[in-house]
Amino acid sequence: MKSVNLKVNGMSCNHCVSAIEKAVGQLGASAKVDLSHHSVQVEFDDSKLSIAIIKEAIEDQGYDVV
Repeated sequence: MKSVNLKVNGMSCNHCVSAIEKAVGQLGASAKVDLSHHSVQVEFDDSKLSIAIIKEAIEDQGYDVV
């Protein structure tokens, strides 16, 4: 398992947390959102997923991965 911390802009509430955790979860990874630091800690199997795919899933929810 690989772990990466992504900086994500546009998150402000529990709906944001749910949307991102659900989107990342559907890829087979897990996400822990930290609203106060505007970050998402993602754990994933890098033999099955890439960071680019994870970023795309988060951006598809309307958030900015920087």
